[in-house]
Amino acid sequence: MQSLTIITLITIVLVLYLLLEYLRHQKALATIPHRIHVNGTRGKSSVTRLIGAGLRAGGIPSITKVTGTYPRMILPDGSEVSIHRKEKANILEQLNIVKYCSTHKAEVLIIECMALQPEYQRITEKQMIKATMGVITNIRMDHLDVMGPTLDDVAVAICNTIPKNTKLFTAEDRYTNYIKGVASKNNCTVNVSRPAQVSDHDMEGFSYLEHKENVALALNVCAEFGVSKDRALSEMHVCLPDEGVLRKFSVEQDGKRIHFFNALAANDPESSLIIWNSVIDKCGPDEFKIAVLNNRKDRQDRAVRLVEMVSKLEFDLLVLIGEAVEMVESMCRSISIPKDKLLSIGLKPTDEQFRMLMNASAKSTTIVAFGNMGAGGAELSKMFENQHNHQLKGLRG
Repeated sequence: MQSLTIITLITIVLVLYLLLEYLRHQKALATIPHRIHVNGTRGKSSVTRLIGAGLRAGGIPSITKVTGTYPRMILPDGSEVSIHRKEKANILEQLNIVKYCSTHKAEVLIIECMALQPEYQRITEKQMIKATMGVITNIRMDHLDVMGPTLDDVAVAICNTIPKNTKLFTAEDRYTNYIKGVASKNNCTVNVSRPAQVSDHDMEGFSYLEHKENVALALNVCAEFGVSKDRALSEMHVCLPDEGVLRKFSVEQDGKRIHFFNALAANDPESSLIIWNSVIDKCGPDEFKIAVLNNRKDRQDRAVRLVEMVSKLEFDLLVLIGEAVEMVESMCRSISIPKDKLLSIGLKPTDEQFRMLMNASAKSTTIVAFGNMGAGGAELSKMFENQHNHQLKGLRG
C-alpha cells in the first residue's frame, strides 16, 4: 500500500512537471513572432540557410537552425555555433532552440525539421514549432524504411508539418495537388516556386553548386517579409553553405587533372541522377567518368536504390567505398555491371582511398561521389578540398 502511494505521488509530480514544461515552451513560442519550419527530402539545410541569409540582408533579426551534415545555429550577425550532441539526434533538441531564440528576442526563427518518423514530424510541428510559415522543399524517394515504403507514403509523412491558418511555400512539382489538399484542410494557402524564376545570372554569385529550385523557394519566402530579390541574393551569395552542398574540387597530380564533385549528401536516386546528368553534360568527349558510391551498413535500402540508379549511368568506372562493400559489389554484379568497370576500395584510410582514386583516374577525369557523408565520405571529400585549396594557394603564391 505504501509503495503504491509513493508511485502515485511520483506520477503526479512527473505529470505536473511535464505540464509546467509544456506551458513554458508554449510561452517561449509566443515570444517569437515568426517561426519558419522547413521540411522536405532534399535541400532542407540549403533552403534554411538561404532564407536566413536573405532575412539578414533585410535587417530582420533572425536565428537559423540547421540539422544538415553538421548541426549548427546561425546567429543574427551570420556567425555560426556548433550544436554538440552527447547522444544521437533527438527532436527534443528543438525545444532548446526555441528557448534560446526566445531568450535572445529574435524576430524570426528559421528551423529545419529533424524528424523522420511520420508521427514525430507531426509532433514537431503541432506541439514544438507551431510554424507561422511552412516550407516543403520537395518529396523524393529516401528514408523509405521510416517513411515508406512508397513515395506516396513519404508525401503523407512530410505533409504532417504543414501548419495551420497560415502560408506554405514549396518547390515540389509532382505532389502539388496533394500538398494543396492537405493545406486547404489546415486553412493554409500554398505558394509554389519554380526554377524558372531564377536566372543563370542570379546563380553566378554562388561559390558552390546550388540548385535554382532552392534559391527560388528561399527568395519567395524572403519576399513575403518584404526583402527584395537583389538584396536577398547579395547575402545568399556570400553566406556559408552547408557541408553537404554540391561542391567541385579540382586537383592536378602526376600529369592528371581531376574534377571531384561532392554529391554525397544527395543520397536518393532521383537527386543523384539529376546531379550526375548536370555534371556529365558539361564534360568533353574524352573525359574519363568515375562514379563513387559510398555505403553505410545501416543504409542497405538506400544502397539497393542507388545501385539501381548507377546501372543507368554512362560511366567508365564505378568505385565502391565505405562499409559492406562486398554486399554492394555483389549487387552490382547481379545487374551485370562489368567487372573491369568496378573497383572496390572499402573502408581503407582516407589517404589510401585518395591515392587509389588518383591511380584509377585518366589524364582528364571527372569523379562524382554519391551515397552518404558518413562512413568516411566526408573525410574523402575534405582531402580533395584540401588538395584543391593547397594547389590554389601555390598558384597565387
